[in-house]
Amino acid sequence: MPGAAMKIGELAKRAGVSHRTIHYYESRGLISPMQREGASHRMYEEEAFQRLEKISALKHLGLSLEEIEEVLDLYFEDTQSHLAGKKRVIEILKAQLAKTDAQIDELAQFRSDLIRNIRHMERLYEDAHSPHSA
Repeated sequence: MPGAAMKIGELAKRAGVSHRTIHYYESRGLISPMQREGASHRMYEEEAFQRLEKISALKHLGLSLEEIEEVLDLYFEDTQSHLAGKKRVIEILKAQLAKTDAQIDELAQFRSDLIRNIRHMERLYEDAHSPHSA
């Protein structure tokens, strides 16, 4: 079937996604039909399937749909090396890593504060329960 035009059902089955997903991606400009038969049948070329595969791969890497929208066309403009797309994905992933590291630092500080607060409250509790505090 590669190279042949596909109806939405064929494309959905081949790509392992729902019709609704295809319509949603189409509404966001990530894929587009090549032509319409009559009033309601969308026909898709092989590139639509390739775009769905790339979307899935980028989602698997952790990119948001907005980030995928930003890079997807780069892969299809440079069909030989995909260098522009790969470079931008690396930049996005590095930014995600920096954000994650900052969140880890914040959580580590929060954890330390919790431990300190627990110890403080335990001392207050023990002091209040000790026989010589009455």
